[in-house]
Amino acid sequence: MSLPYLEEFGWQPHILTVQPDAVEGVKDPLLEKTVPQHIPVTHTGALSIQQTRKFGLGSLGLRSFPQLLQAGNRLLQQQKFDLVYFSTTIFTSMVLGAIWYRRFGIPYVLDFQDPWLSDYYQKSNTARPPGGRFKYEFSQLQAKLLEPIALKSVSHVISVSPAYPQILQQRYPQLRSEQFTVLPFGAPESDFASLPGLEVQQKIFNPHDGKRHWVYVGRGGDDMALALRALFLSIQCDRRQNPQAWQSIRLHFIGTSYAPKGLAVKTVEPIAQELGVADLVTEHPERIPYFEALKILTDSNAILLIGSNDSTYTASKLYPCILARKPILAVFHYQSSVVEILQKCQAGESVTFNSDSQPENLLVEMTNAVQKLLDLPNTYIPETNWSTFKPYTAKEMTRKQCQIFDQCLAT
Repeated sequence: MSLPYLEEFGWQPHILTVQPDAVEGVKDPLLEKTVPQHIPVTHTGALSIQQTRKFGLGSLGLRSFPQLLQAGNRLLQQQKFDLVYFSTTIFTSMVLGAIWYRRFGIPYVLDFQDPWLSDYYQKSNTARPPGGRFKYEFSQLQAKLLEPIALKSVSHVISVSPAYPQILQQRYPQLRSEQFTVLPFGAPESDFASLPGLEVQQKIFNPHDGKRHWVYVGRGGDDMALALRALFLSIQCDRRQNPQAWQSIRLHFIGTSYAPKGLAVKTVEPIAQELGVADLVTEHPERIPYFEALKILTDSNAILLIGSNDSTYTASKLYPCILARKPILAVFHYQSSVVEILQKCQAGESVTFNSDSQPENLLVEMTNAVQKLLDLPNTYIPETNWSTFKPYTAKEMTRKQCQIFDQCLAT
């Protein structure tokens, strides 16, 4: 999202990435069209997942590490670069920053979109980590070994959540507070502007079937069970009092699992079944292409944002939801930045909880919020405060990124 604006703020990017064919999971060829054509891109290969899977190894970070190292070495030897920037959840690749700094003296910046090393699932007795316990424990073993290496010589750390800098400073006392900046993903205005011309089709629901479609696009997981139970319990109670209003409502939960196609486990429908609203809820656990997800948002009648009981969780999908210009109902931990941003921008309703909350505690507030959503006309457009929203746009976020890059060179 930053690529179209970097040169405006004095930076010329060169992308180093893995070939799409080496990536397991959903691919969106349209995403390549969002990269300005004049920006150079160097692709690398990766070890075949069919081969590495025999040894229980599927991680793209490990499969592509030797190729990324080799390609990066070659680029840094042949061309003049001022800084290396890592913005990825393939955390293993961040170690390359330390290697290249030691070899070439080039400063590097790490962008933590999620926690790398986390004790959330160790502390939780009920939440099941995405991908299962074994995969999670293996990834956390890697993190314990590699995160200290990646952070040893880092010039700056960007994170989407204000909680991450506090955690990392406690873990690595040598890092100073001025080396951290909280900077969420920018709102992709240009992607929404280009969406009609791309003629993207979504296959989840028919927006012209006379139903009212409420959608959630994003991951699921046991840590979201509290928010889901509160939502479904309120629907169950309201439907008993007002059954006619719910005859046309359909709730769709899309992309809730990280697992490959055919292996995805549903985590939303079982809760809907438990609370007696399964006839209204459909879960599509497989991930979908990016632009199809945007199309689903714009085709919907309302957007749901489901939060984790982890107070540090920040939904990067918030800004696309606001840009879709649909009514939003968010159910989030009260400390999440999602709540503050929605309120400041007047972009939607939120129901908040804390670590000790139970679904029954939220029933009155949740039912009121759901009733508000029901009462809105199908064509309702929120009166979002766009001037307040402007600092969250991709261009403004890129401006702040480039200011960080400039500071790294100055120091």
